[in-house]
Parts: sequence; structure tokens; C-alpha cells
Amino acid sequence: MLRHRLDLAAAAVLVGAMAVLPLVFPSNYLIGVLTVSAIYGIWAVSWDFMSGLTGRENFGHSLFIGVGAYTAGFLNTSFGANPWWSLPAAMVVSVLFALLIGLPTLRLKGPYFALAMLSGSVIMQRLMLIFWEHTGGEEGINGLAPLIRSQLGFYYFVLGTLVATTVVLLALARSHWGLILRAVRGDEATCQAAGINVTFYKIASLVISAACAGAGGAMYAHYQLQVSPQLFAVVTSITIITMVYVGGMGTIYGPVGGAILLVLATELLREFGEWRLMVYSCALILILFFLPTGLVAPLWQRLRGLLRRKGKDPLVPVAADVMEQQA
Repeated sequence: MLRHRLDLAAAAVLVGAMAVLPLVFPSNYLIGVLTVSAIYGIWAVSWDFMSGLTGRENFGHSLFIGVGAYTAGFLNTSFGANPWWSLPAAMVVSVLFALLIGLPTLRLKGPYFALAMLSGSVIMQRLMLIFWEHTGGEEGINGLAPLIRSQLGFYYFVLGTLVATTVVLLALARSHWGLILRAVRGDEATCQAAGINVTFYKIASLVISAACAGAGGAMYAHYQLQVSPQLFAVVTSITIITMVYVGGMGTIYGPVGGAILLVLATELLREFGEWRLMVYSCALILILFFLPTGLVAPLWQRLRGLLRRKGKDPLVPVAADVMEQQA
């Protein structure tokens, strides 16, 4: 369909631009900013897959990020494990935490899941400070080995992981699985009456979300070469949620654009000095107030609709065109 071809073309242009940009402007600073934006993209798209599709807000996504990062830190510094083992280990540990919190709370209605996730991230941050002999306290764990010694090579690895994660989660979101998750967001009681195991789908989506976030946390740890309790901070979760809302919640690809946009905007606003946070905050408030459905995904949807109307084949039946728009 024309819509899918336009989506693929736009994705290819964005990925191509991010791949070529460090070659056109060979700066370690630029590569670092792009690397961080890609990691935030992984965290944002993983949050959107669970919370954006099901409507069950996760206010403690930083729990999975921090758990993944500390798993990588302990394995590499305390046990001398190869850094590449950090990625699957971080995913497994994050999944265990997701099951520990999700199994009792996602069966209930109301804000219990959101509060449990928020509490979990705060408790873990506090525990990292209490057991400072093992965790390093506020200084965290230092001296991690890099996954890839080349900064540009590591950036391309993170970019490839972001693309793969987005493609997989977008395929799930557009499949029968995603249809059920959206139905749960619309009317959970009706889904249960139809015989759908709602709890299974919510927990499974949380597990997938946690695994992706944990892997992103491990990559971030090996990029910074250190881990600190700040990864568990509530502000980390709020930042990710803001990126999702700016990108377009429930679209999967929108949060990726939102993450890249906000990370780049944060760096570009540094020239404003002490006014940077005010300008940034005012811009976010305007976006969230006047564009409640987001900026990136709705903007692309309008542009795609314009391109489709210009390139529409007059031989295509009207009924088929209407069915394609509904799809």
C-alpha cells in the first residue's frame, strides 16, 4: 500500500540522515549527543509499547533502566564478565523485576500498577545508597569496559539496535497482538467478557518493554563507563514519558522521533545559558497544551495524507481507498 511505502521511505531517510551525520560533521561531541538520543529512543519506544498501547501508565520505567545498568556494572566490574554478556543478563534481570511487580498489580484496576512502579524505582534508588559498600553509593560503579572501543562504531551499534527494536515493536503493535492491547485500552471489561486473557497480554507487553529498557540501560552503562543511582530517579521516567507524549503516544515510531528531537533540542539550547531550562520548559508546555496528541507522529500523518492525495492513482476504486484509510 502507498501508506506503507511512504512510511518505509520516511524511516529510510531518517535512519540514513542519522547514519551520515557523524560522517559529514566528524565531531566526538555530536556523536555523543546522537548516541544518547538513540538510547533514549530505545527507552521511549519500550515505554510506549506497554503504556501507550494498553493505557496503563508506567511512572517507574527508570526501574528497568537502572536494573539493567547495575546488572552490567556488577557483571563487568565484580565478576570480570565480558561486556557483551551484560545485554542478555540485563534483559533477564529486568524481566524478573517486571514479573515481580506486574503479576500482582496488573490484575487490579486503578492506579496500583503506576504507584507500584513509581515506588519500585524510588526504593531501588534508595537501596543503592544504603548498601554503598557494594554499590558505590552516590558515586556508583566506575571502571566499566566499553562494548565497542570506537565511539563511532558504538553509535552505529546503538542506532542499529534502535532500528531493530522499533521494527519489532511496530510489527507487534500492528499485529493481532497490538489490536488486543488497544482494545484493552479502550474497554478492558468487554475484552474480558469476550474471553481474552487480558492479564496475560498486559504482563507479556510489560515483559517485552522491560527487556528493551534493560538492554538500553546496559548500553548506556557501557557508554558512560559508570553507573549511578540517578538512573533510578523519577525524573528519568518523566523525561521518557515527555518524549513519548511529544512524539505521539501509542504510535511506536513517534516516541523515537520525540526522543531524538528533545535530546537535540536540549543541546541546541545550551547557547541560551541560564535561560535554557526556561525556554525548554515553555516549549514543552506549549506542545503538550496545544498538541495533546503529540508533535512528531501527527505531523508525519498529516504530511503522509497530503502525499497520498497528491499521488493517488485515479484508477484505484474509491471503496478500496476508504478501506486503506481506515486501516
